[in-house]
Amino acid sequence: MDLTPYVDNLRHELAIAADAGGEEARALAERLTAPLESAARLTLLNALSAAMSEVTLELAPGSVDVRLRGLDPEFVVTPPPAPEPPQEAQAPLAAPAAAALPPAAGEDDGSMARINFRLPAHLKSRAESAAAAEGLSVNAWLVRAVSTALDGRERTHQPGRGKDSGSRGFTGWVR
Repeated sequence: MDLTPYVDNLRHELAIAADAGGEEARALAERLTAPLESAARLTLLNALSAAMSEVTLELAPGSVDVRLRGLDPEFVVTPPPAPEPPQEAQAPLAAPAAAALPPAAGEDDGSMARINFRLPAHLKSRAESAAAAEGLSVNAWLVRAVSTALDGRERTHQPGRGKDSGSRGFTGWVR
């Protein structure tokens, strides 16, 4: 996205406003336009970044990232994964009470929840690097990481070995 027309428009509007103040104001406006260009670009980038953060919240686990190429921002859209087609299985008719049940594991009802997540600074920088390497926002990368971790845990969980199972397990080396 080329920000030059927006910065030029701001410069033009400043010149029009300065014309009303006379020659001294016009000269001052001309001296201020060069240093204001970088501030205007930075402000526009901040606004675009904030807007794309809001869009990402609506797209999660998809995302929209703003990347800077030279002086101009570039938008990178990562769409959410396509839903898997339903498997055709002969299920018995559900009782009316079943409609009130939460979605089963692996199903997504489409709703989103927001959490505050505290992460040590060294892990945050590693997560940001990993997300950037994959072209994802940190939020989208974390959603995928949590999903992968939970899906993997469900596959590798052994009955009777969990903390809440009441059984006692032993770990260590044996000779």
